[in-house]
Amino acid sequence: MQSRTNKAFTLVEVLIVVIILAILATIVIPQFSTASADSRVSNIKTNLQSIRGQIQTYKAEHADAYPTADFVTQMTLHSSVSGATSDVRDATYCFGAYLSGMPINPISNLRALRIVSGGATAFSPPAADGGWWYNTTTGEFRADLMDKWVTPDGIQYNTF
Repeated sequence: MQSRTNKAFTLVEVLIVVIILAILATIVIPQFSTASADSRVSNIKTNLQSIRGQIQTYKAEHADAYPTADFVTQMTLHSSVSGATSDVRDATYCFGAYLSGMPINPISNLRALRIVSGGATAFSPPAADGGWWYNTTTGEFRADLMDKWVTPDGIQYNTF
């Protein structure tokens, strides 16, 4: 008599393993899907906090004046007390640079800047997503996004 030993899995064993893997996948996948949304929220908040801090630094060093419509130049080059800019730092252009460049909005993937002026100019959502929104009179800086962009908690990105 010869004894036969099977070293293969039965169909039932394979099905049990597949079912267990499917159950684990349904538990783990939702955690990964919210990770990208959480990352975007964190990224946009960090960008806004950094830029707003640099705007306040600019204001403190420039006689309580916010950057003007020439925002990108004034924030990325060296500047004088009057706000004039230069590529080279010297005794006259002793302030800045405040930003190495305009960051990309992580939601729209744009770095464009919509500039408005006037104290009564309130933020209004754009018709199409932009990069950033800046009010030269109040120094307010926001993400220039349509109202449809919301966090998993239901907060609009353009209200941060």
